[in-house]
Amino acid sequence: MKGTHLGEFEELVLLIIGILYPDAYGLAVRNEIKNQTGRSAAIGAVHSALSRLEEKGFLKSHLGDSTSERGGRRKKLYTITAEGKKAVAYNRSLRNQLWNQIPDLAWDT
Repeated sequence: MKGTHLGEFEELVLLIIGILYPDAYGLAVRNEIKNQTGRSAAIGAVHSALSRLEEKGFLKSHLGDSTSERGGRRKKLYTITAEGKKAVAYNRSLRNQLWNQIPDLAWDT
């Protein structure tokens, strides 16, 4: 497995895949990023992140059924693996620990 560090965009993609389950595929992920965050993402950036996450073992993919609206082509669907879930949970825990250490006084300045 490649490195286990989870970047901010990769974490966002993993979370979006969880939201879209069981119909998470590249274009749907890109559209949901825009819907949820207002942030535009190039489809190439999304596909690169999906590939990296799959290489790291955080995602697995399979081909869905062919559809007439896609000219008979099949969608590559993604699901989060147990390792992906652990990575997201770790990032969440770490972020919460850091937030909890900021004294209220620091926000008053």
